[in-house]
Amino acid sequence: MDYKNILQKCINKICYITINRPKYLNALNNLTIKELSHALYSTSKNKTIRCVVITGAENKAFVAGADIKEFSSFNKTQGSQLSKDGHEKLFNIIENLAIPCIAAINGFALGGGLELAMACHIRVASINAKLGLPEVSLGIIPGYGGTQRLPNLVGKGIAMEMIMTAKMISAEEANKIGLVNHVCKQEDLLNICTSIAEKIKRNSSSAISSAIKSINSCYKTGVNGYDVEIELFGKCFETNDFTEGTNAFIEKRKPNFN
Repeated sequence: MDYKNILQKCINKICYITINRPKYLNALNNLTIKELSHALYSTSKNKTIRCVVITGAENKAFVAGADIKEFSSFNKTQGSQLSKDGHEKLFNIIENLAIPCIAAINGFALGGGLELAMACHIRVASINAKLGLPEVSLGIIPGYGGTQRLPNLVGKGIAMEMIMTAKMISAEEANKIGLVNHVCKQEDLLNICTSIAEKIKRNSSSAISSAIKSINSCYKTGVNGYDVEIELFGKCFETNDFTEGTNAFIEKRKPNFN
């Protein structure tokens, strides 16, 4: 697939995906969501890729929200379908991807942009980043998982305040409340994300995939996360990575996970 709105490159088992609509502050439109979905699906099938880093083009924005012009005239049915499609085509895919996704938040992460970052497994923000869910100022609510993922990350009270006031917060405040993992200078952002990815890729990819699935199960209604952990823990014993990891430990050497 030829991409118009994203850039993709893979270096040393790390896939870098850049949302490339700087004229529109990298806002998410239907085509961008489609391209991101395709890129992530293709990446998930590439057994050599161990981590994904998602960022925005240039220095102003990670993603400054959804493209409002595309849905400003929607009715109830169209609005519900818009939300459903976003969940199914992109945001749930990122959250449940077997490969870790790191959001490199290089500027504004608002609305759908913050929802995209929250769907990722790890978030790193540059010092100039501003984060928020301003949807209520438009007469709507977050529709790409914001009302669900934000409380899971920062707690119900803080999420209620952020969503109902529609306020933007700084990268430092986002770090303080647990919304992002790290804050750094903008020029260091990709290097820090790469450093995290390098640490990840040294470990067992099959174990990491199971860890993602087990952690996510904690937040699924009607699912006993402990039962999921027990099952996935047992399955690890049948993998080549378990054999290599334990042998390497016994032999006092570093494991060589393929």
